[in-house]
Amino acid sequence: MAFLTSVKSMAPVPESDYNNEDWMSTLPEELWDIPLTSLAIPGSHDAMSYCLDITSPLVRSESDTFRLLDGVFYCFTRPVIYKWATTQVKGIVEQLQAGIRYFDLRIAQRPYETSNDLHFTHVIYTQLTVLKTLQTVAMWLSDHPKEIVILACSHFEGLTEKRHEEFIYSLKNLFGSKLCPCNADVTLRGLWSSGHQVLLSYDDQAAARHKVLWKGIPYWWANKANADELLQYLEWQKQLGRPDGFFVTGLNLTADRCFIASHPKVSLKTLTMVNWESVKRWLEDQKPGADPTNLNIIAGDFVAFIPFCSLVIALNKKLLKQRGP
Repeated sequence: MAFLTSVKSMAPVPESDYNNEDWMSTLPEELWDIPLTSLAIPGSHDAMSYCLDITSPLVRSESDTFRLLDGVFYCFTRPVIYKWATTQVKGIVEQLQAGIRYFDLRIAQRPYETSNDLHFTHVIYTQLTVLKTLQTVAMWLSDHPKEIVILACSHFEGLTEKRHEEFIYSLKNLFGSKLCPCNADVTLRGLWSSGHQVLLSYDDQAAARHKVLWKGIPYWWANKANADELLQYLEWQKQLGRPDGFFVTGLNLTADRCFIASHPKVSLKTLTMVNWESVKRWLEDQKPGADPTNLNIIAGDFVAFIPFCSLVIALNKKLLKQRGP
């Protein structure tokens, strides 16, 4: 009961947290020449899970045991899968407007699909298709020419080498000159002058054949169900030192099947809400930058529902203090 009471007592997200659609273009000029790898960038973990298709098959990577259980007890397993696989509740445009600039996009070919469409995944498949969604992103970027996004495409279940090349060709056609080559100047000033707005991370060996595709971006994933263990893991990673280039600090919580079975009234959303205050306090103490313990991309769940983006964007003010007299 205390768990659910603490969720209900949380304050609603301030309206200002939905008004970050131009935050990059309004950063102080002193930050325009700092590489994006040293800025604090809000990210969305499993960004497309807000539109999961509860009737779709399980993804291919799920175990045979779980697949059998899902087949026999479908009416029980599907609501449980849905409430634990859903990590976002706002659409892609709402996430962009809230300030999200990194999108975790897990892509797959649905089995027995008659069309050639690709879908996003998180345990099950999404209703929305990949190219239709990315067309929406491209249109939004055209209306916001100084905003930069990082699209992290991964997993690619069911894609053959031929299908990879077809998909990459479609991405090049869709984003065109917006795509940023791997060797480009990734400061805001440099990207604005070149017209590049999309850094496309493609976590597959096929990326090596295309200069506009960036390699997979490391993601610090704690795989823990409570804030204390999550933050302990992140502090341990910080002591090891940040990777070179882009990397993601994952604030997302993860519950194993034993936890899920023993907490039938809990969902990923309620778990995130209950732990948010502890995560928030830790987040407010972090710094972006190039030093070993500094952070870069910071990703979370329900990012346009909790006051997440504004907190991450505000961390960039600490770079101004560092560069001051």
